[in-house]
Amino acid sequence: MSQYKGIVGQKVVSYTTDPDNPVIGQVWYNATANTLKLESATTSGSWSSGGNLNTARKRLASSGNGIQTATIVFGGDTDPPHVAVAESYNGSSWTEVSDLNTARDALAGAGTATAALAFGGRPPGQLAVTETWNGSSWTEVADLNTARERLAGTGTTTSALADGGKTANNSALTESWNGSSWTEVADLNLARNTLGNAGADNTSVLAFGGNVDGAGGGRKAETESWNGSSWTETTDLNTARAEISGSGIAANALAAGGDNGTTQVALTEQWSGSTWSEDSDMSTARFGLTGSGTGTLAVVMGGGDPIKNSTEEWLGTGSPLTQTIDTD
Repeated sequence: MSQYKGIVGQKVVSYTTDPDNPVIGQVWYNATANTLKLESATTSGSWSSGGNLNTARKRLASSGNGIQTATIVFGGDTDPPHVAVAESYNGSSWTEVSDLNTARDALAGAGTATAALAFGGRPPGQLAVTETWNGSSWTEVADLNTARERLAGTGTTTSALADGGKTANNSALTESWNGSSWTEVADLNLARNTLGNAGADNTSVLAFGGNVDGAGGGRKAETESWNGSSWTETTDLNTARAEISGSGIAANALAAGGDNGTTQVALTEQWSGSTWSEDSDMSTARFGLTGSGTGTLAVVMGGGDPIKNSTEEWLGTGSPLTQTIDTD
């Protein structure tokens, strides 16, 4: 009978705890738990429950480049009113932190849990206000060139992008943030609002979904890729929808939830860099939610009608997964 060592060239090592960074295919014995374990990879994505927000709300924003265990959310609509409330997530629970200076919903965000950017939104009227978060407080900085609501955003506090939204009409406007000011750059090919974004900075972004108000409008599946100077149309989402959550980077993005024009949905799609693939649905259908993290390790929260305070955590296809081997 073949032995594990003969197959993979290494012994089954005994540890008092699981190793910190096991490789795919590694087998070990956990002496404390008296179990044999294997590091494998997920074959399909899955959602699990996280801690609840302290304040239920929709059309909130988050530090989209945060990680699954460290992100911040801010603003939103509590049905009514719009709020300035900000909360920080540690991977299991939410803690209220300092409020935004300007209460608003339908805004966009970028950055991380300790260095975030909030911009745009409403009311009163459509806003151009931009604020930065330093881990303890918010500071007003340079406004967007064009006030708007229902826009999308991604990036960092020194390199961010704001695109789409709604002024008097649907907007295709794109603005680039360099850490101190916004500059108008090339427009989206499709003017729309309530779209999703994924991207690491202002040079590489994916924009998807959204809504076009007015005659001939409706929910959209269009996806566009930004290379730092122009937008290029690429493969559509499988399901057209608006008020969608986006997370990840331009080459590995996640689109979750939204409104398909008839009802709120729990749909999840993963972007491979060239195509969208449908994966496991969220536990709770919702629109107007926000998300943070990567395409394979993300977190979404809020949204819905009625509004939700629930959080869901995403483990994407191909993610490392530690399994216990049944030796009975």
